[in-house]
Amino acid sequence: MKIEAVAVFCGSKTGNNPIFNEHAAELGKLLAMLGIKLVYGGGKKGLMGSIADAVLAHEGKAMGVIPKLLIEWEHQHEGLTELAIVPDMHTRKRMMYEMCDAAVILPGGFGTLDELFEMVTWNQLKIHDKKIYILNSGGYYNHLIHHLKQMQKEGFLYETVEERIIVCNTPVEIFNMIG
Repeated sequence: MKIEAVAVFCGSKTGNNPIFNEHAAELGKLLAMLGIKLVYGGGKKGLMGSIADAVLAHEGKAMGVIPKLLIEWEHQHEGLTELAIVPDMHTRKRMMYEMCDAAVILPGGFGTLDELFEMVTWNQLKIHDKKIYILNSGGYYNHLIHHLKQMQKEGFLYETVEERIIVCNTPVEIFNMIG
């Protein structure tokens, strides 16, 4: 299946490690180079802003989906190819899932984890079969990956972690898989 659009879930902050921001910008550049549309949360701050800015700087397409509630909080990005303002978080996630062919999870907070787990759950329930990639920048997700493997070891998962989530350590690894 040809990947035409990728949903990227990530933080509205940049975090403490500079590699998080570097990887967001690098992934944005690579998506633009591949002609793959970015579908993301619509903010201009943090990793969200970094990836969108990189896509746009390299003449790619960036679609933002932002709930009314977050317009002031995340400061909607004004220079996007497209911006959808939706009524709530559930609509945002559903719209992003529907618009993408695969998802990439960058470092982020509670919202990013919510989006990851909802997407994985929908995948498990066969609501969709889209590939889910975690960009483990600087080992950010090492503890989460360990916990997921513990869930598998203890018999709470229906498949192996690797059947649901592809872990990459650099944007180039993702580029090589989706390109």
